Amino acid sequence: MNGTPLLRNLQAAIEQVLIGKTAEVELAIIGLAASGHLLIEDVPGVGKTMLAKSLARATGCTFKRIQFTPDLLPSDVTGVSIYNQRSGEFEFRAGPIVAHVVLADEINRATPKTQSALLEAMEEQQVTVEGITRPLPSPFIVLATQNPIEYEGTFPLPEAQLDRFLLRIHLGYPEPSQEAAVLQKQILRHPIEDLGAVTSANELQQVQQAVRGVHVEPGVQRYIVHVVGLTRDHPDVYLGASPRGSLAVMRASQARAMLQGRDYVIPDDVKALAAAALAHRLIMSPEARMRNATARGVIEQVLREVPVPGARVPA
Repeated sequence: MNGTPLLRNLQAAIEQVLIGKTAEVELAIIGLAASGHLLIEDVPGVGKTMLAKSLARATGCTFKRIQFTPDLLPSDVTGVSIYNQRSGEFEFRAGPIVAHVVLADEINRATPKTQSALLEAMEEQQVTVEGITRPLPSPFIVLATQNPIEYEGTFPLPEAQLDRFLLRIHLGYPEPSQEAAVLQKQILRHPIEDLGAVTSANELQQVQQAVRGVHVEPGVQRYIVHVVGLTRDHPDVYLGASPRGSLAVMRASQARAMLQGRDYVIPDDVKALAAAALAHRLIMSPEARMRNATARGVIEQVLREVPVPGARVPA
């Protein structure tokens, strides 16, 4: 299946709602096509929740929203068994995690115990409640939004949780002209009200399968492993990216290649996605944080150092 037209239609539909955020919407489409979960991080009011809702509405999939708060319990996410007096048996009431697209809104306002309720679902596409394992729908994607951890009332996400997000997206403030366009579009009604489904769960699943068929030659695979490996040895990094990070870069690169109409991955795909796929997986050393060194800066440095496959090495 050639998923390029479908992915481009999805991107065009969402850009009708998210004005001036072409690069960020493209990352979201790539994450969706690569069967990955997305972490959308930025200050309040820049469109994090709107991006997640637009993505869900445009895909035509079942959608559930979980508003994360400090008093949210794990059973509020996964579901609970309730005793039925008529039948004399316990019945399982599924939680909001049982949907194709799940919006975990302000995920870092819940306690680490509740955040961990998503771990099994995100990695294995199943939930275990009271010893019984139940599969989740396919496709399954978690779109999590969070405010920067310096904001009051937030809990930093555990490393194991961060590692399960394929990409982290920063929206940022719009340009003045873009912000004016947002005001103009919302004078009478919000553009998301006119956003219809441009695909279905079945078509999306076919595209996700097709993405895995995009060719990644061994030289590009070694390039990805080299880039990720250097993050583990960098002096500013306390904990580097895991092998799951290498896989994330490869899967995202395959999806980007399909979005651009190619059936093979090139090194530029890796370069374009390395920061979004790896920066949130790095834990900087205390000394580096004191110098305001960033994970994104480390990745940019690594990309400059690693020879690109096919490029000539100077003598």
